[in-house]
Amino acid sequence: MNVGILASGGGSNALALIKAMQSGDINANPALVLSNNSNAGVLQKSRDLSVATEVVDHRPFKGDRAAFDAEIGQTLAKHQIDVVCLAGFMRIMTEGFVRTWEGKMLNIHPSLLPKYTGLNTHQRAIDAGDTKAGCTVHMVIPELDAGPILGQREVDILPDDTSETLAARVLKEEHILYPAMLAAYINKQ
Repeated sequence: MNVGILASGGGSNALALIKAMQSGDINANPALVLSNNSNAGVLQKSRDLSVATEVVDHRPFKGDRAAFDAEIGQTLAKHQIDVVCLAGFMRIMTEGFVRTWEGKMLNIHPSLLPKYTGLNTHQRAIDAGDTKAGCTVHMVIPELDAGPILGQREVDILPDDTSETLAARVLKEEHILYPAMLAAYINKQ
């Protein structure tokens, strides 16, 4: 199966997925890394690992999310993508795009869903007095961060944690969880 990874930033989760596929831990091909940001660090890092990259900049679409998503869809089709992994892709996809990929699109989220959908998850967990935080891999459905959960990993919230220190510990767990859940998903197909 050809996996397309959508990422907007440095791409540490994308790289964890790529390395797991290239090592044979995941029986799939990292066929494409696509970003909406031409300056995203993930692009060069992916090219360094011999993975094809594409940029679909959202800005020229001036808020026309359907047209932006259509361009992404065409790019995924060009690379014959079978499964999409969202890995820090900072755009909310339209319902039409999600429906097209429903059952074939995974996401990593930095909270123990259903708690703390959206942004600022680590600070929200600290502010709520939670003792645990973590990450979730889920299937993507039109409702934000609400799809079926494939797996989670927890970390303790320490008394002196900041959102930054908590985020760093959760990120290490993301790098373990996402490849494991993609491998399990691929093996069921």
